[in-house]
Amino acid sequence: MVKTLIKNAKVISMDSTIGVLDGGDILFDGEEILEVAPEIAASDADLIDASRMIVMPGLVDAHIHTWQAGIRGIAGDWTMGQYLRGMHANLATGFQPEDIYLGNLAGGLTQLNGGVTTLFDWCHNNPTPDHTDAAIDGLFESGIRAIFGHGSPKPDPKEGQKHFSEVPHPKSEIVRLREGRLSSDDSLVTLAMCILGPHYSIYEVTHEDLLLAQEFDLVASAHMSGGFNRMVPDGIFRMRDDGLLSSKVNVVHGNDLSDEELAIMIDHGVKFTVTPEVEIQMGFGDPITGRVMKAGGRPSVGVDVESNITGDMFGVLRTTLQLQRMIDNRPFADAHEPITELSVSAMEALEWATINGAAMMGLEDRIGSLTPGKQADIILIRADDLNIHPANNPVSAVVFYANASNVDTVFVAGTARKKNGKLVHKDVHNVMDKLARSGEKILANAGA
Repeated sequence: MVKTLIKNAKVISMDSTIGVLDGGDILFDGEEILEVAPEIAASDADLIDASRMIVMPGLVDAHIHTWQAGIRGIAGDWTMGQYLRGMHANLATGFQPEDIYLGNLAGGLTQLNGGVTTLFDWCHNNPTPDHTDAAIDGLFESGIRAIFGHGSPKPDPKEGQKHFSEVPHPKSEIVRLREGRLSSDDSLVTLAMCILGPHYSIYEVTHEDLLLAQEFDLVASAHMSGGFNRMVPDGIFRMRDDGLLSSKVNVVHGNDLSDEELAIMIDHGVKFTVTPEVEIQMGFGDPITGRVMKAGGRPSVGVDVESNITGDMFGVLRTTLQLQRMIDNRPFADAHEPITELSVSAMEALEWATINGAAMMGLEDRIGSLTPGKQADIILIRADDLNIHPANNPVSAVVFYANASNVDTVFVAGTARKKNGKLVHKDVHNVMDKLARSGEKILANAGA
């Protein structure tokens, strides 16, 4: 395979041994990064002049409900209760496999367009195997690297049925996927489980689901949000006592966790993901980014709900950072005292959306930094665009100024998915037209 050499870039490697290079080169061959250095000679490589670019590892969106892309904008004024009723008990029930496919395909393309090379697709609308297969098809076709998190739907129970909180994860589907099309952990799309956890299910279900995830060596991700939702108040302690906490467990939100619960989970390797805009809108409480860091954890960040949050991860990153600074500055403001230094740096924030997200997914040995031997998940950002130039500090330029429109080129495992500001996918406009019709149908059928 032909080598590719990116020359003369401002390089943000996210590798502490390499650092930030004001003028640097990256050489990769197929999927693998070969070298990152101030100067690389490779006469046999295809050359990319990046003298006006910031080059960095692709962003990692650690939590997104990609399937909702066709109904964007519907939940912008919804509370948590309205979301649960309007989405899961109503709109979600009208999705056919084709709708799930289009949502995941368009959602994946949207993320690629914005510089995201890896996402955790928290897909909790899989009422049939056909829906599941369609969701996976959409991810594969988009070309993004994805963890497909298999979840289960949450409609209101019909007469004689158990509430979803009393129903364990369908083992047959995990077996089918793990022994079938998602059997390989080296594939571009791999498998995880999206479970209810102790906040949204009885403990017996939580216990069974986590044992299932352990059996198949899968990441198990669970929403844990506002205290008003806790079904099992002592669930964290019971999970610890039963040996169910590990680095394979991911908590999304976690706003109301006590310091003791947080310490226990981090001590056992549990990973945390913050989705600030949803947490603010739906009243979960302060995002716990800073609390996780102080307890020795490595928070990751995500978009969350496609039906009311833009998929632009640069915006998510800024929101998360400035919210944490506000939380940490609050005691000084209340005491009418000036702050002497900021609590979180731009570089620390960028870790949340790169190497920490990779760690949360169990992919830190493969992605998250521009490190020789890792896969070539690389993005090029135009540093001479009007909203960024002059990029005096490349890290600050990315964190505080960049948006999806500034992303020029995107490589996933060495394959170009966006070039010269345009997605490579053969039929983007047709996909988006179909997505719009899908959303219109779902909304009309639901009376929304």
